[in-house]
Amino acid sequence: MNEALWALGRGTGVVALVMFTVALVLGILTRSGRPMLGLGRFGVAEVHRTAALTGTGLVAVHLVSLFLDPYAQLKVVDFVVPFIGSYRPFWLGLGTLAVDLLVVITVVSLLRERVGPRVFKAVHWATYALWPIALAHALGNGSDNGSAWLQSLALVCAVAVCSALAWRLTGSYAERGRTRVPRTVPR
Repeated sequence: MNEALWALGRGTGVVALVMFTVALVLGILTRSGRPMLGLGRFGVAEVHRTAALTGTGLVAVHLVSLFLDPYAQLKVVDFVVPFIGSYRPFWLGLGTLAVDLLVVITVVSLLRERVGPRVFKAVHWATYALWPIALAHALGNGSDNGSAWLQSLALVCAVAVCSALAWRLTGSYAERGRTRVPRTVPR
């Protein structure tokens, strides 16, 4: 049973990273307002939201399975207060920090209609901090941190996010975002 909990904890953490990568890339790319992947703007937004919620659920399973695993020896405080864990405190602390950010982002996202667009947008920008922190946690913690498959997966995720960011920061992106028809105000 202990090996199953350890494998479940590792696997859900890795797949959560992939899901958050998909969510982040789609979030970056959908800002142009153009259809992508054969989906309309709202379809892409729905895939973005689903990937983010799936990643959040996987993080919950990641935490619970590692908490129940006697080998990991995590305490409840390890999930809330960063950098105090006994095993690789810096890398575990990055994971705790990522979870803390994830909780705030998730709560604000679920309360989007109540908090308003300004608060939602301001808090949603924290995903730009959450993702690299989670990536660093994945690369620095756990038994697979030195494996070629995890490093390759992390590289693919990093290239996807950096490519989306580079595209968004280009001048042509800004021009695409401004191709809306101007409103005419009657005189």
